Parts: sequence; structure tokens; C-alpha cells
Amino acid sequence: MFCLVFLFVLVPRVLSSSPPVAAVSPQDPVLPIGSSLTATCTLAPGSGLLASALYWTLNGARLRGVASARVLSVTLPRLRGSRQRSGDNLVCHGPDGRVLAGSCLHVGMPPDKPVNLTCWSRNTKDLSCRWSPGGAGETHIRTKYALKYKLRWYGTEKECEGYSSATRPYSCYIPRNLALFTPYEIWVEATNQLGSATSDIITLDILDVVTTDPPANVHVSRVGDLGDQLTVRWAGSPELRDVLFQAKYQIRYRLEGGTEWKVVDDVGNQTSCRLAGLRPGTVYFVQVRCNPVGIYGSRKAGIWSEWSHASAASTPSDGRLQSGSCDPKPAEPNSTLRRELKQFFGWVRKHARGCSGMSVKLYDQWRAWLQKSHETSIQVDSAK
Repeated sequence: MFCLVFLFVLVPRVLSSSPPVAAVSPQDPVLPIGSSLTATCTLAPGSGLLASALYWTLNGARLRGVASARVLSVTLPRLRGSRQRSGDNLVCHGPDGRVLAGSCLHVGMPPDKPVNLTCWSRNTKDLSCRWSPGGAGETHIRTKYALKYKLRWYGTEKECEGYSSATRPYSCYIPRNLALFTPYEIWVEATNQLGSATSDIITLDILDVVTTDPPANVHVSRVGDLGDQLTVRWAGSPELRDVLFQAKYQIRYRLEGGTEWKVVDDVGNQTSCRLAGLRPGTVYFVQVRCNPVGIYGSRKAGIWSEWSHASAASTPSDGRLQSGSCDPKPAEPNSTLRRELKQFFGWVRKHARGCSGMSVKLYDQWRAWLQKSHETSIQVDSAK
């Protein structure tokens, strides 16, 4: 298209009046990289021009040709890939520089097999997929990528229509009419004028690739005057209000100016968590992400969302350091509770892992265990 517009702009008189003064052959060839090409510019009878007075240009650079009475030829050895997808401009000029005729050269490679095909669903009713072109990824000529899909056992083949813009060229979006509890086969076909290639087929159920937006309204605040603790709260994704979904969350935090994140691996499905064992008088940046799990009928655990925007807060300058990494139970300002919590954290390290166990329910289990141990001790003493 660019070549046609280029010639139309430069030679309006030639195209719109008398028969062409010259013709270039071959017209718009498609050639593999490394090929050689001999092109000819043939003058029309009665043109009044000599071929020896003509000259060639390739993308504006002048070339030396070989002339006979009415034909000027040029040989281009070991062609490199086209500089532009619309083709390189090979133009035959008259002695005064005007354009007599031209051709577009398409020099490139057949596509490689597309790779890294990945798909995900935001709400179980849509599907987004992306892939990589494979190989070096550059064919130098226009290549079409088609995302195709069908129900595994009885569906008809369909092609995705929602291809993304140039910012994400290797992706496509299917907004509706997708079945649940039924596996799909999905693949990508790459085609250009030199050949075609097909990706591996992936098989998935929409429920197996569910993800959500990052948690919103992440808020980090101090816990009174405790210098080693911060409380993190966030809003759950609206998509998880559906009865199909549960969620688990993950927190990561780092010091201001630091680059290393410390991850609280599993916060369970609660939407708040207390970070403990922090440095007093220090600014922390905190992020949260979500993974849908326990989806009815799904065999997989979903896909982690992106991390939320970072929220920041500083710990007070003074406070007693306490052990533990996550404590959602509110603190009470009495020494008995503090002593029990210290014992509780020690017990948790032996009986639970991660933040998922740090809950009021677990605390109650520990109290029951403590009471049972106390009663056993009394019975032993009585038996003596």
C-alpha cells in the first residue's frame, strides 16, 4: 500500500495521462532473505528516451544499472530483509529524475512456530491469550497471526476477532460465548507469503485459568505505639463475590530504599493481616495480590493477579520487638496477654506454617491445648 501511494504521489502525470513511458519487471516480488534479483525497466516504443540515460534507486539510494537500447537492468545480490513491512521501493527514473515506474520488493522469511501461548480469564465469561512469534521473531514481511479455538470434542473451529493494538501485537481477546466445565483446544497460526507455521495446541478449561484484578484500597497503618508491627487491610475483588470463588492472598513488603521484598506466602482468604518483627522507626512499602482457589469444578488453583499499587507506612520510633510475621488478632494492652501471645507464637512455629494459620480460631485451639496440658499436669500430680 505504501509503495502504491508513493508512486501515485510522485508520478501523477504518468498515471493519469498518456500510456506509461516505462514498465518495471518483476512487479512486487516476494523473495527469501539471501536471494538475488534482476529487475528490468523497459521503455515503451516512441518514448523518445534512451535506456542509457535512465537510473535506478532502492529506497532512495542510487544504483548502477546495465543498459541496452530500450532496457535498463539492475541485479541485486544477496538481498537483506525488507526495511519496512510494505516493501522496499525499487524505482526507475528518467534523466531529469522523474519517476517512470517502480516495484515493491518483499524480502523476508517464512514465520517460525509461535511459542509461549498463555491464556487467562478475568470473570469466567471471557478469555485473553498472548503468545510470542517464535525464532528471531522478525520475518521482515507482513505476517498474519490468527488465534483459533474450539471445544475439544465436538466444537467447530472459531477465530478470535479482538486482536490488540500495536502496543501488544501478539494477543487477542474473546469477550463472550464461552462454555464452562468443558475443555477448549487453542492454538495460533502464523502465515505470510513465504509460508506458515502453527503453535502447539493447549487444552484448558476456563475455570482453570481464572485470575482477578489486583486487590484494591490497600491500606497500611500503625498498631498503636508498637514499633515492630503494621496492619495491612485491603478490599477483596468483586469477582470473588460469586459463589464459585474463594481466594487466597499474598503480601510482600520491603524497606524504603530497598530492593529485596519479603513475602508472606499465604494469608489465607482474610482481607487483613498484621506484620510483626519489623524495624522501629522505619518506612515500609507493602503490596498485596490475589489468587482464586477452590473454584467449583476446577482442578487447578487459578492464576496470581498482578501486585497491587504499593502502599507505605512507618513504624513508630520505639516499641518492643516481638516474634512472629503475621498476627490478625487485635492487641490488648495488658502484660498477661502479651506473655500469652509470646507463648502462642512459639507454639505456632511448631504446629502451623505461614499466615494462613494465624487466626482467632488457631489461637482458640492453642488455648484449648494449653488447658488440656494443664489438666493433664494436675492429674499426674494427683496420682503421685
